[in-house]
Amino acid sequence: MLKQEGYKYCFDSSKCLECGGHCCRGESGYIWVDYATIATIADFLSLEVEEFAKIYLKKVGHRYSLIEKVLSEDDVACIFFDENLNRCKIYKVRPKQCRTFPFWEQFKNSEDEVKNECPGVVSCG
Repeated sequence: MLKQEGYKYCFDSSKCLECGGHCCRGESGYIWVDYATIATIADFLSLEVEEFAKIYLKKVGHRYSLIEKVLSEDDVACIFFDENLNRCKIYKVRPKQCRTFPFWEQFKNSEDEVKNECPGVVSCG
């Protein structure tokens, strides 16, 4: 059970295998990556950074985001979401945004909202 100071809820990571990757799919959005993360993922995939960037990144303003893939008309997922196994293909090197979920500032005072997003979010006993 994970607890983050300043948050009223805890996170049970064992629930990740049960939910079908809800945090990796749904509405379109951005999965922000910095250069260090890009280099780490590229290395993990045995790609040069430039090759990785051409295949997996989109530029948004002055930042980079992983691209998404369309699963159905109203469902998109991170390009690294394995919809057959319902999990991340690059879990060991996933971006910080993914590693810190569900302890995001936007959810700090919204326990009910984040519980709707993630079955692993539980009240701390």
